[in-house]
Amino acid sequence: MLRIHLEQLKEKSLSLTVDCPAGRFPVLRQMIDEGACEFAAPIRIQFKAARIGEWVEVDGSFQTSLRLTCSRCLTQFLGPLQSGFSLTYTQIISAAGRSDPSPAPVEAEEGGLMGFRGEVIDLGDGIQEQVILALPLRPLCSEACRGLCPQCGADLNQGACRCGPARADSAFASLQKLKLS
Repeated sequence: MLRIHLEQLKEKSLSLTVDCPAGRFPVLRQMIDEGACEFAAPIRIQFKAARIGEWVEVDGSFQTSLRLTCSRCLTQFLGPLQSGFSLTYTQIISAAGRSDPSPAPVEAEEGGLMGFRGEVIDLGDGIQEQVILALPLRPLCSEACRGLCPQCGADLNQGACRCGPARADSAFASLQKLKLS
């Protein structure tokens, strides 16, 4: 599904649009099973792959929607998740298969490249990594979310609570009484 055969790239680039369920990716499936996130739609992946010398460049984007919990007010909401990506793949050749006595090439991962063996590139791990990197650290239902009252727990987006202004219970509260002359 998310595999490219090198023979497809011999004469021209390859453009594809694929819809994949999030459960197809092992780490995303684990996150779903643990309740860390819930995908409300398949992941739509659009990409263009081209061979540039010994490298294969894959440029594309993905989009989906997630059911998330707001980090301020704890309500669930449906939010979009989308991002662009650029991945570079290089074929891994064992040191035994090399004929020249020059030093071994830099490992693919050290150079920011993704390695593959044989004549097929599996894009699954690279795209899975991009989806995980795009997940929000602190999801918000809206930028204007006011969160919960720290005293009574009321949702301040629904209106003001009956607690009144916040009390100053911190260790620095006594400094407000201090008068400097």
